[in-house]
Amino acid sequence: MKFNDFEYTRPKIEELSNRFDQLVTQFEEASNAEVQGKLMDDIGELRSEFDSMYNICSIRHTINTADKFYEKENEYFDLNTPKYQEMVTKYYKALLKSPFRSELEKTKGSLLFTVADLSTKIFEPSILQDLQEENKLKSEYTKVKAKAKILFRGEEYNLSSILKFHSSEDRDIRKESIEAKWKFFADHAEIFEGIYDKLVKLRTRIAQKLGYKNFIELGYARMLRSDYNAEMVANYRKQILDNVVPISNELKERQRKRLGLDTLYYYDEPFKFKTGNPDPKGTPEWIVNHAKTMYKELSPETDEFFSFMNNMGLMDLVSKDGKATGGYCTFIKKYKAPYIFSNFNGTSHDIDVLTHEAGHAFQVYESRNMDVMEYHWPTYEACEIHSMSMEFFTWPWMNLFFEEDEQKYKFSHLSESILFLPYGVSVDEFQHVVYENPDMTPAERNQAWKTIQEKYMPYKNYGDNEHLAKGAFWQRQSHIFEMPFYYIDYTLAQVCAFQFWKRDQENHEDAWSDYVKLCKAGGSQSFLDLVKYANLRSPFEEGCVASVVGVIKDYLNNVDDSKW
Repeated sequence: MKFNDFEYTRPKIEELSNRFDQLVTQFEEASNAEVQGKLMDDIGELRSEFDSMYNICSIRHTINTADKFYEKENEYFDLNTPKYQEMVTKYYKALLKSPFRSELEKTKGSLLFTVADLSTKIFEPSILQDLQEENKLKSEYTKVKAKAKILFRGEEYNLSSILKFHSSEDRDIRKESIEAKWKFFADHAEIFEGIYDKLVKLRTRIAQKLGYKNFIELGYARMLRSDYNAEMVANYRKQILDNVVPISNELKERQRKRLGLDTLYYYDEPFKFKTGNPDPKGTPEWIVNHAKTMYKELSPETDEFFSFMNNMGLMDLVSKDGKATGGYCTFIKKYKAPYIFSNFNGTSHDIDVLTHEAGHAFQVYESRNMDVMEYHWPTYEACEIHSMSMEFFTWPWMNLFFEEDEQKYKFSHLSESILFLPYGVSVDEFQHVVYENPDMTPAERNQAWKTIQEKYMPYKNYGDNEHLAKGAFWQRQSHIFEMPFYYIDYTLAQVCAFQFWKRDQENHEDAWSDYVKLCKAGGSQSFLDLVKYANLRSPFEEGCVASVVGVIKDYLNNVDDSKW
């Protein structure tokens, strides 16, 4: 059965609620751990059905946001996922009170109880309507971006398809296309600022109802962060400031010289080399065919996984009208099937996003048979280790996609990975500032972004673009709207992925073995425990960032990029 044949049935929320309550009551009244364990499996089946229908609906809605049926179904889930969350919270509370907890921890794992404890601290019935409103606002943001129609040189593009012009060798085309994209954001600035203002105030209200000082504490709990806090994250951001920002400035200066420009403006940044960016040499179908070869040769596990993804039709990769922006991977538990969504646009990003999302998909494929739902995925920062590391483990096959531009791609990919770190921590610091000061005006938020950006990315030059110069760049970052505090995760994972990159060059067998071991562990351990389990060093550890970026700096300095 292929994804297109997966049956979708709208869950009947009242029936689900009644059955859930029955099972939770039976769990509370159970006389031993064995009975409770079986009831946990029954509850898991109920959750699997709801979760699977939600994901099928979400995939089909994001593939075509103009589809009226799935638009209505998405609205139904926006309204009812908070009710479902209420059911799961009741179950978690019962789980935490179990007199047989120690026995259940032996069979189900102790992290489940940590997840349950954090989850009970993020929901109470009093916030149900607030969560419904939050979902509605997030969907509104997605729709506005998905419906973008950008006029450029007589043709119409969306936010994904316009990107291919940003890296044109013709500076006028670069400038005009990027200005056209940002004109869309400027024209809709009041809408984006309005949505975000409502989200910030709403989330602050939710946090206060739950007894938190502000949304930051609640945001960390929502992300199920059990072994690090905001203070550790602030210290980590300092590591990036001290060790990565100088390197990123040097890389941008190298780019300016390489391109022979007096000033590197924002519209020049996507254009990496005078001889042109390293773009894949074929169509999306050609890319997928080469990916089949790559994953067949990488390992038996990846061969089995990627064949499954292809045979089941579990990828929608190409940009089209009405399709939501970005890329993601999700998991449909009922069919034990990962799903990859992306927007190919003819640039090297197509390869990055395919290998990145394949890393997510491979991990959940390897842990798909775990009987505890909470263990299919780890927390987000651990999830991103799988994706970002997969980008590097596939390096030996980049010649398939880029041919004579293989080395150019590798230099660009590694450089961009370094340059991402200051941006990633900027997004995180911005959110901390916003939720510490929820009554900021839109102009004050823009100023906050501008100040943070000047600290971490001082090379940015927006020329005469008033919208960007005032600090509005953050409005394009969907995570800020949809998944608050989900962004530092990418940077933490990037530091771990750099360690795998280094180890892979030294001893592929050992590095790959630890990577597969990490994937199979799923979410059965916390972030820092998983890092240790994979024989990696914690990004929070003083000196960790310096140790990996130093090796990368040496690698990049040994490349003669002037020839490109």
